Amino acid sequence: MIDRPMSRRHALAALGAGALGLRMMPAFAKPVLGDDGLYQLDWYLQSFLDLKDDLDGATAKGKRFAILWGLKGCPSCKKMHEVHLSDPAIAGYIRDHFEILHLNHIGAREVTDFDGGRLGEKAFAQAYGIRFTPTLQFFPDSSEGLAARKPQDREVARMPGLLEPPEFLAMFRYVREKGYQSAPFTEWLKKPA
Repeated sequence: MIDRPMSRRHALAALGAGALGLRMMPAFAKPVLGDDGLYQLDWYLQSFLDLKDDLDGATAKGKRFAILWGLKGCPSCKKMHEVHLSDPAIAGYIRDHFEILHLNHIGAREVTDFDGGRLGEKAFAQAYGIRFTPTLQFFPDSSEGLAARKPQDREVARMPGLLEPPEFLAMFRYVREKGYQSAPFTEWLKKPA
């Protein structure tokens, strides 16, 4: 084999192929700790905090809508981001099938609820009975009729606290597959795959 310097054409082709390969690989960014003390991922929903619009937007994309409640200094929130959501299989599934709105359990940003009422994050969490973090609230795939329901009756499922990674992912599958229509989560988990 003759050792020749690489031509400019071959170098550009190699760079292009490398860049194409990188572009085709899914990007799984590490969680970033925001100024508010909450972990953020680049695929979390950037929102004007109007829940009806967020749910309708998720549905239009073929995704489900969920709210993730976090708190500065929460050790389980840290674990969820560093372990569960750093797993490409888990993060990929959630990112592909859900719009996640991350709210601060004691925050002050104003949220417009499904009924048009406006509350700060902390008051909103209280209205929905959010007691600790992390908590995930899952909503139906349509906002129709939600305004007339009581806050907790608007959810189709809730994950209060942090489950182990397999069950954590299973909860997202349960919501996406509408398992809540046939069984509680603990019973649905027992069904053969």
